[in-house]
Amino acid sequence: MAAILIFILLLCFTIWISFRQYGRIIQNIKLGLDESVSGDSSTRWKRVLFVAFGQKKMFQNWLPAVLHLFIYLAFLLTQIELLEIIADGLTGHHRLFAPVLGPFYTFLISFIEILSLLAFIATVIFLMRRNLLHIPRFRKPEMKGWPALDANLILIGEILLITGIFSMNGADTILQSIDPDHYPNTGQLAISSWFGPVLFGGLDYETLHIIERTGWWLHLLVVLGFIMYLPFSKHLHVFFAFANTYFARLTPRGQMENMPAIMNEVKSMMGIGEATTESEHTDELPEFGANDVTTLSWRNLLEAYSCTECGRCTAVCPANLTGKKLSPRKIVMSIRDRAEEVGEKIRSGNPEYVRADARGDGVKPDRTNFEDGRSLFDLISPEEIHACTTCQACVEACPVLINPLETILKLRRHEILTQSAGPADWLPLFNSLENAGSAWQIAQDRDQWTRDLHA
Repeated sequence: MAAILIFILLLCFTIWISFRQYGRIIQNIKLGLDESVSGDSSTRWKRVLFVAFGQKKMFQNWLPAVLHLFIYLAFLLTQIELLEIIADGLTGHHRLFAPVLGPFYTFLISFIEILSLLAFIATVIFLMRRNLLHIPRFRKPEMKGWPALDANLILIGEILLITGIFSMNGADTILQSIDPDHYPNTGQLAISSWFGPVLFGGLDYETLHIIERTGWWLHLLVVLGFIMYLPFSKHLHVFFAFANTYFARLTPRGQMENMPAIMNEVKSMMGIGEATTESEHTDELPEFGANDVTTLSWRNLLEAYSCTECGRCTAVCPANLTGKKLSPRKIVMSIRDRAEEVGEKIRSGNPEYVRADARGDGVKPDRTNFEDGRSLFDLISPEEIHACTTCQACVEACPVLINPLETILKLRRHEILTQSAGPADWLPLFNSLENAGSAWQIAQDRDQWTRDLHA
């Protein structure tokens, strides 16, 4: 009875913590501007099926993709065994599903064991790749400190999880012959039926019972710890990558988003649109692009929380490959860090973070009045966004359809159109486009040659 009570308390504690932490992340994503989601829903679900579930884009590099697939499938199918553990913990029974499922139970657990063994091998290889092999994308500046530790902690947790499974199943196979009334027959499991007797064959009943219970609790505690840890980890992508894949734009990857105010003005200048009326003019200067998480869209923030930090985007970035400071992965990570910072400050309720013109008695910070004297430009330097060639290589490489270029363009637009800043080398180009409609500073109008044809 004490074990059941402890189990229930742990389960309730995990649910409570998770509800708070995942709710915090949803609040952070909602800091972004509203953006409608349009397009065919069936196309979106196909992308979820093939890209998120099917890991389609991972297989552009087949070796790590296969290893990742082992871990991914083991993660999915071990949830079935987790359901049995939860049922056992709540009822006080042992292997509640075994008598009900019969031979299918043997097949199911055997399949999980085979995947778990493959996942164990893949996990060891991934640990070696990250810590022994000097793979460039794992050694970038943004991966120093917590990101590197985070990746290792998850891999170590995976090893502990698999250790718990095999300790539990291995000892259990021997206990079935000693105490069949308490330990239901599971049939010949693919690995534990030979692994258990080899490792635990000479041990007494009490020791076997301790090993089996230790494995059971280890498996459970690692899973519960993983659930509570995810909101602080890049492995949050195991949930949000599916949502991001669904909500990602359906437009071609090379298509850039227009700014209506600019587009209408250009049309008017070229005589293909109506001029802006006097009533549409305001004394307030418009804000172009984005300079903080509150001026990005909620989709941009969802992308930040969906990032796997795999570095495939940075590995193919031509700017980064030539030594430039730009790293698309770092851009996305900076957005997530800033969303965390802004979210915490808003939740603090401190009026210090209310914009000066919106302050008053009882006014608390929210996404519409927030101001802390910082912006994304404190985390992302102009040098980074200027180095982007808009080649879309990072967009093509991302396995979960994140678009770092969209954010880079929004930051550029804010810097140039709102702050009237930007690289000095770009200013002659802008002036020429504005005055002559041409990228080159030439004395004649761009369409002069067409007039000569009718002369």
